[in-house]
Amino acid sequence: MARPLPTSASYGITVRIYARPSASVVGEVATAVGAAGGLVTAVDVPESRGDRITLDISCSALDGAHAEEIVAALRAVPDVTVHRVSDRTFLLHLGGKISVQSKVPLRTRDDLSMAYTPGVGRVSLALAAHPEDVAKLTVKGNSVAVVTDGSAVLGLGNIGPGAALPVMEGKAALFKRFADIDAWPICLDTQDTDEIVQVVRAIAPGFGGINLEDISAPRCFEIERRLRDALDIPVFHDDQHGTAIVVVAALTNALRCVGKQLPDARIVVAGGGAAGTAIVSLLVEAGARHLLVWDREGVLAPGDPALSPAKQRLAELTNPAGVTGTLHDALHGADVFVGVSGPGVLAADWIRDMAPQPVVFALANPDPEVDVDAASHLAAVLATGRSDYPNQINNVLAFPGVFRGLLDARAREITPSMLLSAAAALASCVSDEALNASFIVPSVFDPDVPKAVAEAVRQAAEAARAAEPAD
Repeated sequence: MARPLPTSASYGITVRIYARPSASVVGEVATAVGAAGGLVTAVDVPESRGDRITLDISCSALDGAHAEEIVAALRAVPDVTVHRVSDRTFLLHLGGKISVQSKVPLRTRDDLSMAYTPGVGRVSLALAAHPEDVAKLTVKGNSVAVVTDGSAVLGLGNIGPGAALPVMEGKAALFKRFADIDAWPICLDTQDTDEIVQVVRAIAPGFGGINLEDISAPRCFEIERRLRDALDIPVFHDDQHGTAIVVVAALTNALRCVGKQLPDARIVVAGGGAAGTAIVSLLVEAGARHLLVWDREGVLAPGDPALSPAKQRLAELTNPAGVTGTLHDALHGADVFVGVSGPGVLAADWIRDMAPQPVVFALANPDPEVDVDAASHLAAVLATGRSDYPNQINNVLAFPGVFRGLLDARAREITPSMLLSAAAALASCVSDEALNASFIVPSVFDPDVPKAVAEAVRQAAEAARAAEPAD
């Protein structure tokens, strides 16, 4: 039975087949893939001879099981033999996705004597005398450590540091691609808070910033806080603050679409973990006044003994009146739903109980909180965390530009005003002419996005430095 699209390149395969020489064979195999619900993305002919034609059929599938169905459909085509199946995602990761490249020529003895010994010794002695110049004369000025313990990787959970490495490599590749920042994956074989803080403090002299990644809550809150207190470089937990920046920017534009103002909007956030906490905190900084947070305990209310200390603080920030109930209860009359929880927690019909022109952000990945197709008929503005629907809330819209601005300003810390500046700059990348319910955030490939975010963060960082009292 054919499956409905959308398929995904992340489950892309290339199938090498041998077939009889025939003008119709390409159409037959493409039809077989389509009938199985796959999407043919390329057909190559690496070899053709009198008795056999070789075809490489590249196609995308819905998931791993669907890819196997597509291969089975190809095997069923008459006079076709499946020779080999290659997973395109695994092929892309062979040998890793990043490398180190020298920025200076090393062709002659003179090159070596300046880049390494003896010339490098002069630079080292100068830095020993003037440590403030380290960022100017070394890679430190353009480098970020991407640090994880592998305890909360994507939607995969606690899979450990080795399994987290491909994700951290990907993050480093995005830093380079979108902001020309040299980022290094640091995967720690410990989940002890004290040890993580100690290790990151020890390696910090080689970096201009620390990007914490995929560390489970609530430990991530303490790790970030302690490192911010201990280090003189900015520490940024992207799962928290990167997500918050993009959500605030997207919500700013979504509310523009429906003619509402953030201070007046009633907002329900599903998920009281790292992302939910950061989103709520930045929304409050941005001027939101009516917030409720729902988690597995129900609507978070002050004084609930079942709540962790972190969730208790979140309840006090959002629900001083002590409202209780289910997610459905909280949604009655709400203007905005922001989901950073898990799949299926929001029934599409509940959107009917929200205020007119409801905004729904269902950001759980890979499966959103609500049936997207059903919600698209009920929400005035709908966003997800997926690339196969409009309005993808993607952290890559924020973190490259944020760190570019921090590094350019030689910032020693990151503040809420810098985060708000980043969100405002990101929102402004969607012009009034371009803004509509299906376009509330710009494309991740828009080259103006990281530049705008970086400039806003740089200005905010320099303003913060200028406001510091003189020593």
